[in-house]
Amino acid sequence: MKVTLINTADAGGGAPAACMRLLKALELKQVDVKLQVQEKKTGEPRVNSIGDSLLGKLKVKFNFFYERLPFIWFKARDKSVRFAFSTANAGTDISNQPDILNADVLHLHWTNGGYLSIKNLKQLFESGKPIVWTLHDMWAFTGGCHYSGECDHFINQCGNCWMLRNPGANDLSHAGWLHKANMLKAAKNVVFVTCSHWLADVARTSSLLKDFRIETIPNPIDTEIFSAKDTAAARTKWGINPKSKIILFGAANIMDRRKGISYLVDALNDLKNSYTDMQNIEIVIFGKNKSFDVSLFPFKVYEVGIISSQVSIAELYSLADVFVSPAIEDNLPNTVMEALACSTPVVAFNTGGIPDMVEHLQNGYLAEFKSATDFAAGIHYVLNPEHKENLAAKARTKVLNTFTNQMVAEQYMAVYQSILKK
Repeated sequence: MKVTLINTADAGGGAPAACMRLLKALELKQVDVKLQVQEKKTGEPRVNSIGDSLLGKLKVKFNFFYERLPFIWFKARDKSVRFAFSTANAGTDISNQPDILNADVLHLHWTNGGYLSIKNLKQLFESGKPIVWTLHDMWAFTGGCHYSGECDHFINQCGNCWMLRNPGANDLSHAGWLHKANMLKAAKNVVFVTCSHWLADVARTSSLLKDFRIETIPNPIDTEIFSAKDTAAARTKWGINPKSKIILFGAANIMDRRKGISYLVDALNDLKNSYTDMQNIEIVIFGKNKSFDVSLFPFKVYEVGIISSQVSIAELYSLADVFVSPAIEDNLPNTVMEALACSTPVVAFNTGGIPDMVEHLQNGYLAEFKSATDFAAGIHYVLNPEHKENLAAKARTKVLNTFTNQMVAEQYMAVYQSILKK
């Protein structure tokens, strides 16, 4: 079986990480798998890029700006949504690439950022090859947004989009919905896969995908790389106080609206003011931070920046007493799964796909949605020494029972085989 995964990049965010992990998982099952990307950032030999030549690199840059800048300048409501909506009006026809032509199954992932336009996606559907499309967000069934917030216009035909400067019944989101409806007319042998049960439930309510087959398969994780390391050694290496209670927070971009850092600020202030037994607490933060003022946190903060090494990330999880994810919209965040795999309990809001991973009071704490007070209570619960050993053990067990490479690869292979028979 020859499978070609398709993703905008092979590193630099949640979807690339999940896609690369799936590639490795499928390799372990002897699947002949390749990854076709717009921009190659790793040395992985099974990854092929359209942007290797000088001309290709220039086209990649042009497509990105051609799609993005008109939206930012003329359509976006404000800067908070400039990367939250993709028109997919620019891209590259990859239907004649060798890895596409030779594949038995095409497996789409996240293809925005100027990689594949809606027209290009339709060209892949028209190839007649069986297609699996893993959804890492809501974009495939909306008029352009990646996460809709409280909006449910995707149930109908979009329009009156809150992300746009001039919303209306026939606005850019409605036009995007129409383009996707036309694209999906060519989708004859396709299975949509969501990484979480939450996203599957939402997709089934959408006007675009309600009549398609939708499966739920989580992202895989390498449980050897992501496993508990020696806490004392990790703290010494990273210069972290060995006697402190460490709260870890991280994201690709900690200022992303969806990651909820403002709720974390409120929760930590509540933790300090409401719980007298919470002494000697320190915060460790990883990820891109262009403008957030960490002095807003009421505890000492260590910033370690962007971490690309999986081994280093595993060390950070291992040195922490709790990982916090105050996200208000998320599918199946890799950070939560990684923390659990390293036996680090997680405190998060009860939203999105997070309940697929965090079991309340078992391997972490699911706080009431957008309640900083309950989030603080969750941190207090997890940091209680009486709970530590049990929470840590069940965190690791959850991952071993649900998210291993072998388990996830077998689920995908079953889907591939089903559409090849069809």
